[in-house]
Amino acid sequence: MKSHRVIVEAATALASGLPATTVESVADAILTSSVSSLKAEIARRLPHHHQQDRALAFIDRWRTEAAHLDANVVAIALQTAAVSEQKHRDSQKVELVWTGPDGGSTPFRRTEQAILQVLDSAQDRITLVSFAVYAIPNVARALVKAAQRGVKLTVIVETPDKLGGENEYSTLRALGSEVEACSSVYFWPKEKRKLSETNKPGILHVKCAVADGEWLFLSSANLTQQAFTINMELGMLVHGGMMPRRVEQQFKQLVQTGHLQPL
Repeated sequence: MKSHRVIVEAATALASGLPATTVESVADAILTSSVSSLKAEIARRLPHHHQQDRALAFIDRWRTEAAHLDANVVAIALQTAAVSEQKHRDSQKVELVWTGPDGGSTPFRRTEQAILQVLDSAQDRITLVSFAVYAIPNVARALVKAAQRGVKLTVIVETPDKLGGENEYSTLRALGSEVEACSSVYFWPKEKRKLSETNKPGILHVKCAVADGEWLFLSSANLTQQAFTINMELGMLVHGGMMPRRVEQQFKQLVQTGHLQPL
């Protein structure tokens, strides 16, 4: 493969997996740092280890497969890839998602298909939120595969133990030990919730999945086999635009402010 092509493909891959501002920062570091100090400068600029690893892997590929290309060429490739990827992310596509009787007129995406597309598309991070979690082997497998390719998993559940009025089961057991082992799991403590006039606490009733701030699955469906097969459920699958990032940021802030706490 020609060296210019190597850099174009590597820059495109990096831009698809990191925020545009992060890729721009890497490009600036390449322009302003010496070869000997470049890796240290990238490590200083990028706060997250998974971002550092991706950026440093790009530098290694440049230095081993296309070392004769100067810093200006490599930086321009990164900047171009970042702008192109950002334009792609800002264009929004929305599809309706459905489980239930077939009305016969308008085709919809199936609920399980939609959430699996979000999980399988993730390259950097996933935020998964659900009120109920039970018997979802396909979703659990998709989460494990995502973790194995380096995706950071954040799972937010209503309760670590049981749902009132339902058969007792552990939501973490429903996710599976492999998912639990590779995820940061959070819940909404009862003491952090407002109470109704009858002293009943609010509930975490959200059902959504966000991948890379780019994909959003939002539905009435819990993460249960019944919701994926025999219930009547309606939701949407969003690709691009601001909504996925806003939802992702909302839950990130709830963790940072302590409303959601780690198990």
